[in-house]
Amino acid sequence: MNNIALGQFYPSSSVMHRLDPRMKIIIAIAYIVASFLCKNVISFALLLVSAFALILLSRIPVKIVLRSIKAIIFIMIFTAVLNVFWTKGDAEELLVSWKFIQIYMSGIYNAVFIAVRIIAMIIGTSIFLTYTTTPIQLTDAIEQLLAPLKLLKVPVHEFAMMMTIALRFIPTIVEETEKIMAAQKARGADFTNGSLAKRAKALIPVLIPLFISAFRRAGELATAMTCRCYRGGKGRTKLNVLRFTYRDFIALVFIAAFIAGIVLLNIYAPGYSM
Repeated sequence: MNNIALGQFYPSSSVMHRLDPRMKIIIAIAYIVASFLCKNVISFALLLVSAFALILLSRIPVKIVLRSIKAIIFIMIFTAVLNVFWTKGDAEELLVSWKFIQIYMSGIYNAVFIAVRIIAMIIGTSIFLTYTTTPIQLTDAIEQLLAPLKLLKVPVHEFAMMMTIALRFIPTIVEETEKIMAAQKARGADFTNGSLAKRAKALIPVLIPLFISAFRRAGELATAMTCRCYRGGKGRTKLNVLRFTYRDFIALVFIAAFIAGIVLLNIYAPGYSM
């Protein structure tokens, strides 16, 4: 459960931490777009190198970031298996042919490419949006980026607050789940042995108190906000006003150059392409 990266802020004084949160959201979106633009071996290699470069720039221990990938290993394996067995290629690319099973070299390439893409997106987005950005900064950034929607009567502040509260309470719910599971294990519950149906049934005593605890926390938070006369974003001032600095524009230039480099590698670099 500790492998979940959402909502976990890692305090540090790195360059990534000092970037404006609005720019980090923009760069995170651009990074996701760049990952989907990768088409060949060299561009995917550049994407993977950039993901680990972000870890070094953020000064976050590599083991902490890699631990967050463990939560999606099943998704990566499942997606890779689908691509290996379902991707069809040319006759000369055929590696294994047994009854209805046919494995092509292109299927293996696609499986590796998709795994690299998922890993890079998880690392990039978690570093930009959660590991280096506090929930309050994230709320202010989302609210200011969506400010034009206020002209259409969209409740931008409430939407940003809702997203931030959800991210903030993910680690809390994870911690509460571990406590409940530990208490149930002390009472003889078994969550690891038996069939899948039996293990799913064993989780029922965990889910019920977890839902009760989540609703209780939500009620307490609503009461606390009401007691402090919270009335939404109208007329509120900011203690820390967000301002773009030269670091933000340098980061924007870097991500633009990164996307341009991937596009050029897709056009001119040799090697297998998706």
